[in-house]
Amino acid sequence: MRSSLIGWMILLLAALPVLASQPRPFSAHDLVAMERVSDPQVAPGGEEIAFVRRTTDFEADKGRTDIWTIGVDGSGLRRLTTHESGDSSPRWSTDGRAIYFLSSRSGSSQVWRIPRDGGVATQVTDLPLDVGSLTISPDGKSLAISMEVFVDCEDLGCTVERLEERKEQKSSGVVFKQLLFRHWDAWADGRRSHLFVIPVAGGEPVDVTAGMEADVPSKPFGGAEELTFTPDGSGLVFTARSVGASEAWSTDFDLYYAPADGSESPRCLTEANEAWDTQPVFSPDGKTLAYLAMKRPGFEADRFRIILRDWPEGETRVLTEEWDRSARGVLFSEDGETIYTTAADVGQVSLFSISVASGEAAAIVGEGHVRSPALAGDRIVFGRDDLRSPVDFFSVERDGSDLQRITDVNAELLASVLMGEPEQFTFRGAKGETVHAYVVKPVEFDAGNKYPVAFLIHGGPQGSFGNDFHYRWNPQTYAGAGYGAVMIDFHGSTGYGQDFTDSITGDWGGKPLEDLQKGLAAALGRYSWLDGERVCALGASYGGYMINWIAGNWPDRFRCLVNHDGIFDQRMMYYATEELWFPEWEHGGTYWTASEGFERHNPAQHVDKWQTPMLVVHGANDYRIPETQAMATFTALQRKGVASEFLYFPDENHWVLRPSNSIQWHEVVL
Repeated sequence: MRSSLIGWMILLLAALPVLASQPRPFSAHDLVAMERVSDPQVAPGGEEIAFVRRTTDFEADKGRTDIWTIGVDGSGLRRLTTHESGDSSPRWSTDGRAIYFLSSRSGSSQVWRIPRDGGVATQVTDLPLDVGSLTISPDGKSLAISMEVFVDCEDLGCTVERLEERKEQKSSGVVFKQLLFRHWDAWADGRRSHLFVIPVAGGEPVDVTAGMEADVPSKPFGGAEELTFTPDGSGLVFTARSVGASEAWSTDFDLYYAPADGSESPRCLTEANEAWDTQPVFSPDGKTLAYLAMKRPGFEADRFRIILRDWPEGETRVLTEEWDRSARGVLFSEDGETIYTTAADVGQVSLFSISVASGEAAAIVGEGHVRSPALAGDRIVFGRDDLRSPVDFFSVERDGSDLQRITDVNAELLASVLMGEPEQFTFRGAKGETVHAYVVKPVEFDAGNKYPVAFLIHGGPQGSFGNDFHYRWNPQTYAGAGYGAVMIDFHGSTGYGQDFTDSITGDWGGKPLEDLQKGLAAALGRYSWLDGERVCALGASYGGYMINWIAGNWPDRFRCLVNHDGIFDQRMMYYATEELWFPEWEHGGTYWTASEGFERHNPAQHVDKWQTPMLVVHGANDYRIPETQAMATFTALQRKGVASEFLYFPDENHWVLRPSNSIQWHEVVL
């Protein structure tokens, strides 16, 4: 008996390397462990790329970023920075000999510089406030940076002194005199992010936005894409929303010009358009300013058109009026005859070329989610991900031929996991119109088996569950757990034309719900391996709203519901959220002037029909949809006796970002 047991142990030990090498189903742990690459910056000459590479520091429970470089041909991968504080925003010097970047290694966020071939990084700025975004002038002699200052202060020292005085105060009360007193996940403290120009060789920074009650870049997600130096470096064009007390209900972002020496106050360039203007870019010859613009004030999901303006005081021309897609940026070819951009397109985010002469658009790279395109010699470099792979860098010829991979940063991890196979399908939805959707098979799929269904509902609502690799709502985490995932791009989704996107306005619980109902039926009819008796619906933000709407308007369909950051009561949501332009556009005005529009699709009106077990999830720092919406949802469920749980994160915002919290979220949801 003993010898037999020892024999079995020897065989088991011998088999361990083989067992360890067998791929395992993809899980949330693998999702969190993925390395992420972003912000590709092509060196002068077009032969090398600097980029940010993010790894997960499990001990510190956060992401850590460093600067890496690699040849456009995929050779010579090198890590340039290794400091534990993390480094970001790489920008090449104009001569290509060095890379500027942002780092907090000195105790605050400052600009640093490191030789192209590596070595010791040197500190470029030593300012008393944290530096935000970083842009280099065309001649390489100046930097445009952002810092948060009190607008009425004449110098940085004044802001520093005022912050120190606040620390010494014994009282904790704060007086607010207007909206926005908090935004996304941060409370206002009276400061604004202002744009400064500072010589690389040293000197005092000049606030070129002095006196403006606006943030440059915009908050919470604006960056260096919202500003550019003029071709001669004498001034800057930037995006700002300087609208005074109407900031909370206005989408009137404008382009401004300011001289780099601060000798004149900023001058508005797009005052005639009361909607969104942003992302200015100059043509290579400096004669044209291109930018993105919406038409309809108050609507954040309007179509971004590409506008061309003869610089400095010439006529403007809408380049893409006939192209029914929303551009995400502007990249000129060297001869100025072509613009490259990305846009959501039928479940993808594709790379397009647009003729400057005619406005005609053509897809260059159609599949997957294309990000951050840049020119590199005769090729275009870009990031791309899809439902089976996170972002890596690729390059392609200008006509879309000869696609080549540059990086493969997660090759080892991807080789060790099993993922589900995605497939896009269509069906007839609301109004008899074609609606697109994706299904993802469970791992180790067997067509003879029946699999439970994770029915994922995207947020926005003007968004999409398309062909990309998501770090919060990734269908592969459900495929790895044995579920088939189904995702419907219902009416209101982006990438199918502006009319399709507009169709959700004033109809949150109408056509989208009909699409979800018909889409689930179509999936079950098309894929016999999906078990229609075991379906759970999950969603966040608008998707969370839809879960609450389903609970009262489709109450007998699902085994369970998962509601993350969802709206419960439209009336209280209007009075508690921060960006008022959003509900006012979606529901037809303020609550007191358009209450019918808010109440028409208010989940709180249908609690009497709630019966499906629900998990409610929310973060305390979510100011877009305040935590009381989740508390009210849970209270209603408990008071009605519906099986329910409440997962509450006191340190998360509208998203779940900390690695440990992400893993907990997935484990509780599953």
